[in-house]
Amino acid sequence: MGGIDFTDCRRIFGKAYNGANGKKIAVEYNGDAYMLKFPPSAEKKPTALSYTNSCFSEHIASTIFQMLGICAQETLLGTFQISGKTKIVCACKDFTEDGKILYDFCSIKNTVIDSEHGGTGTELSDIMESLEKQQFVNPEKLKEHFWDMFIVDTLLGNFDRHNGNWGFLIDNKRQSAETAPVFDCGSCLLPQADENIMNTILRDEDELNARIFHFPTSAIHEHGRKIRYYDFLMKGEHTECMDALLRILPRVDIEKLKAFIAGVPYLSSLQREFYQTYIEARLEKILLPAYKKIHC
Repeated sequence: MGGIDFTDCRRIFGKAYNGANGKKIAVEYNGDAYMLKFPPSAEKKPTALSYTNSCFSEHIASTIFQMLGICAQETLLGTFQISGKTKIVCACKDFTEDGKILYDFCSIKNTVIDSEHGGTGTELSDIMESLEKQQFVNPEKLKEHFWDMFIVDTLLGNFDRHNGNWGFLIDNKRQSAETAPVFDCGSCLLPQADENIMNTILRDEDELNARIFHFPTSAIHEHGRKIRYYDFLMKGEHTECMDALLRILPRVDIEKLKAFIAGVPYLSSLQREFYQTYIEARLEKILLPAYKKIHC
C-alpha cells in the first residue's frame, strides 16, 4: 500500500504540539484530525545523529504496539510538499476527541504532593511510588500498562520514554480518566542511523550486539543510572516487570512483524532488512533469554 499525499489537506489552526524532533502541524484527513510530524531539518554540519528516520520509527513502533495488543496512536505514512520539496511525514491521529485532554505522566506525577522528586524525575523507585499514589486511574492497571510499555520499548530499543511522552486522557465533563494510547515513539529503532550505520550493523555482529546489550538504554534510571534493558531483565528483580514479559512475549509473532515491515511504504530495501533484523535480534538476544530464565 502506498503512502498518502497530505499537501492539500485542510490545516487546523489553534493546535500546537511540543517535542524536540521536527516540526508538527495539524491537518484534517478523512474527517479526522491528524498531527503531521516532519523529519528534523538537516544540520549544517554532517552528523550521524540526524533523526532522519524518526517518522519511520514513529509509524513502525506505534503499529507494533497495536499488533501486540497495546492501545497506541494510529499512524499513517505520507508525503507533504513544501518549498518545492517532498517530505515524508508521519501522520498521528488526534486521540483527544470529545473534549478529552491529554495529561502526561510528568503532570500527574506532580500531583503526588508527598513525592520527594518532581514530575520529570525518572528514577524507577520514584515512578513506582507515584504510580501507586496517583488518584486518576486504578494503580494496579496503570502499573501493568507501564511495564507492558517497558517490554515493548525493550523490543523496539526506545531510548526516550520519559515522563513527558506517556500519560492519561482526562474527561472533565464526565469527571473520568483513562490511560492514553501509547504515543511519541520516534526514538525507537535507532532513528539516528543513516544507511552507512545500517550497513555496518547488518554486516558486523559486534556492532549489532553493541546496539543491543549496551545502547540504547532506557530513559528510566535505577540507582541513578540509566537502565540497560538486557541487564535489567536478566536480573529479574521486579516481579511486575517479569509478569509483563510473560504477558507480552507470547504475542510476538516475528514473522508477522517482519511481514508488516515489508509492506511499509517509502522504505528502501536496506531499511526493511535493517528494521526486520534489528527487531528479531532484540527479541532473540534480550526478551527470549529473560523469558526462558523465568521458566528455569
